[in-house]
Amino acid sequence: MNKLLVVTVLVALLALSAESFRVPRQAEEEEGTLTKITDTVKSYYDSTVNIVSGYMESLKGLNLDEKAKNLYTETSTVMSTYAGIAQDQIYHFFHH
Repeated sequence: MNKLLVVTVLVALLALSAESFRVPRQAEEEEGTLTKITDTVKSYYDSTVNIVSGYMESLKGLNLDEKAKNLYTETSTVMSTYAGIAQDQIYHFFHH
């Protein structure tokens, strides 16, 4: 148990001292072609996400999810009724 405590303290001290040895990165003066392409793609992606988010916010105001739930409920009720009728017809066709 004492060895584990000593090892833990040593690892913690090494981790803390390792942070002080970090060398700051030097920024590149010129952007490469790949960096320009990546930045352009990120820009288009961000603008697309913003536009779609705006559309989604405008659609939330229309209560489409509630309308879809009602449509599903009504359709499933009607289909279960017709399925029951068809089942009865088939049963009576085969069993006189």
